[in-house]
Parts: sequence; C-alpha cells; structure tokens
Amino acid sequence: MMATDELRYPIGPFERKEEITAEEREACIQDIEKLPETLRSLINYLTPEQIDTPYRPGGWTVRKLIHHVADSHMNAYTRFKLAVTEDNPTIKTYDQDLWSMLGDVEAPVEVSLDLIQALHARWTLFLRSLDEDQFARPFYHPEEGPMIVSDLLQLYSWHSRHHAAHVSRLIEREGWQRPDRDPAGSRAQ
Repeated sequence: MMATDELRYPIGPFERKEEITAEEREACIQDIEKLPETLRSLINYLTPEQIDTPYRPGGWTVRKLIHHVADSHMNAYTRFKLAVTEDNPTIKTYDQDLWSMLGDVEAPVEVSLDLIQALHARWTLFLRSLDEDQFARPFYHPEEGPMIVSDLLQLYSWHSRHHAAHVSRLIEREGWQRPDRDPAGSRAQ
C-alpha cells in the first residue's frame, strides 16, 4: 500500500468474508461495542486545535470524523433493523461528503460522542439478540449489491476500527502527548 493509501486505510480496505463463525461475529460486535470508549480515550485530552486537525491531507478533521461516525452508525443501525424486519429491502444510501459539510459538524465532539455511546449500547443489545437466521437475512445495497446482515456486521466492525485508527495514527504521527504524561509515557509528577 502506498503512503497515501496507508493514511486513508490505516487498517487496510474492508474485506468481507463469505461466512463467519459465531466467535467471529461476537468479535465484530465487541468492536462496535468498544468504539465509544475507544474514541473518548483517544480524544479526551486533545486541544481544540488538535480536534480541528485533518487525519490526513485532504481528509476530515477529527471533529468531522467523530460526527461522521455518529451519522454513519445511525444509518447503519436503521439498515440492520430494516434487513431483519423487512423482506429483502433496498436500503437508503446518503452522501457522506455532503453530510460532512452541514452546519452540525461544527458542534462540540461531545455531542456526537454521547450519541455514539447511547446508540452503540442499544445497537449491541440488538445485535446480541439476533439468531443465525437473522444474521443471514438479505437486503440490497444500491452501491454494493446484494448483502446479508452478517456482511453489514463485518463492515461496521471494520468501520469502527478504521476510524479509531485514523485518530490514533494521527496522534502518533504528530507526537501529541497526554498532558499528564511525559514523552516516555510515564506519569508526570
């Protein structure tokens, strides 16, 4: 992968597995479950200037990325529920780049972090309530084609890790340190 691709896809592009085990499914659910705390721990000490830093040249700022995760995952939760309750529905897409230009992306990141935390609590309860047949329910994605609920689970597990990696790699590249730690990582006195 070229350097630009590494900045854009820090954990690599999404790769869907045709079939996943119950253990792999649970690992995907855990990725979704952990994301709110992961994001908070990554950004809770960043300055406003750091929050308004793009994670890559031409990319979104950390602020826009956090708001994007809230937007994306609200849509995802709805997609899961439609796939489980309707007969092979066609899900609605949205233009994430246009959404990232709307006025609410200037809100404090805490607004979206709170939303993500509540949403993910509900979402993981829902995901853990599904049975094998429900994970196999089909739907149609206008950009991706036919999919099943298990595919969507894999996608949002990846999406959660993908965007957390954007933030963590930015912090790493910039050498940003927690204010209560010295550069070696030990607690400051």
